[in-house]
Amino acid sequence: MKCTFLDVAPESDFSVQNLPYGIYSTDSMPEPRVGVAIGSAVLDMHALAVHGLFDEIEGLAAVQVFSQPQLNDFMSLGRPVWRQVRSALQDFLCNDGNAVRKRIVEVKSVTVPLSGVHMHLPARIGDYTDFYASREHATNVGMMFRGKDNALMPNWTHLPVGYHGRASSVVVSGTPLHRPNGQRRPDPSKPPVFGPSMRLDYELEMAFFVGPGNAQGTPLSLEQAEERIFGLVLMNDWSARDIQAWEYVPLGPFLGKSFGTTISPWVVTMDALEPFRVAQPVQDPTPLPYLCGTSAATALAGYDINLQVHIKPSNGEKFHLLTQSNLKHMYWSLRQQLVHHAINGCNMRPGDLCGTGTISGPTKESFGSMLELSWSGQSEILLDESGGITRKFIEDNDVIRLTGYCQADGFRVGFGECTGQILPPKNLAL
Repeated sequence: MKCTFLDVAPESDFSVQNLPYGIYSTDSMPEPRVGVAIGSAVLDMHALAVHGLFDEIEGLAAVQVFSQPQLNDFMSLGRPVWRQVRSALQDFLCNDGNAVRKRIVEVKSVTVPLSGVHMHLPARIGDYTDFYASREHATNVGMMFRGKDNALMPNWTHLPVGYHGRASSVVVSGTPLHRPNGQRRPDPSKPPVFGPSMRLDYELEMAFFVGPGNAQGTPLSLEQAEERIFGLVLMNDWSARDIQAWEYVPLGPFLGKSFGTTISPWVVTMDALEPFRVAQPVQDPTPLPYLCGTSAATALAGYDINLQVHIKPSNGEKFHLLTQSNLKHMYWSLRQQLVHHAINGCNMRPGDLCGTGTISGPTKESFGSMLELSWSGQSEILLDESGGITRKFIEDNDVIRLTGYCQADGFRVGFGECTGQILPPKNLAL
């Protein structure tokens, strides 16, 4: 599908087959508003609504919905409306006979250059849940701390394990974070000490935004979950491994995680990802019936999304590749995660964010964290061929960049970047 009035390079993340949603502002328009990325431009959704592009879509008060500083109202409307908006946008971009196109004197008046926008969190995140859905990652971490024979806990292959995270500290790509302080116990024979984390790590994840929710007390089926996931973003769930190791028994992650989580600003819809569905890994043992889909809609529950992590070290001038993985490796699907979350009657709401957990693959190059790449700090990670720059964990002023994309013949559906820098810790007068 070719765009007729905006040039979109074949290697652009933001093809006309993608059309991801985000919240943006500019220096001349400081109020955040809804936009859609296309090539090197952003479509102003409010301006298009004013011109009447979405007037025929029942149940969409487009002028109001697309003037909001977050996507929650649009997310709440459901997949039939999302699909009609997507179809209207593609017709506007690719059909010279589009009626709204003809009414606009200068069609580029409804676009702004992507290079000139400031991006904001795409939604008002009421709740944030992080899962632990990669078998390779869970196995690697389990082997480090419990040994090969007890790598996976008994429940892991029966349900998508997750925990309730901290929504207030989810930040948009480009937001720097300070190295967290907390309790650590570097010497198991001595009492804990207080200070900055010495084993700060990234976690390569993706996350989905919930669209229409469910009433409290009403579970979701896999088929219903299929219609309630709005779209995906890249996510770096930063992890202070030493703080977490001391605190997590018996109730799980707390301060080691809640200091910050970074997400990419553009939300790629599930309809844009539809051509890239693949079979998820074989699940053995077979999950309980509520986690097993029976319809064709849930037959291919995985997604072929290429993922990379690069680091720009504080003492270097360029980015170095750390991880190459793929969402298709993930054991528990997105739908299974959402279904399990709601199976007890938990009421999900538009804009809720659910992370996949670290996405690792079967080879070392596909490990999704420095914990795995350095095998808990036992070996150095070489960042250049000379061996002059190494890491075991993230150092102050290092920059971590996540990218992801799906590749088809002649076009790409990508996510842009999820980037964050770790600043030195804030000193405390104790």
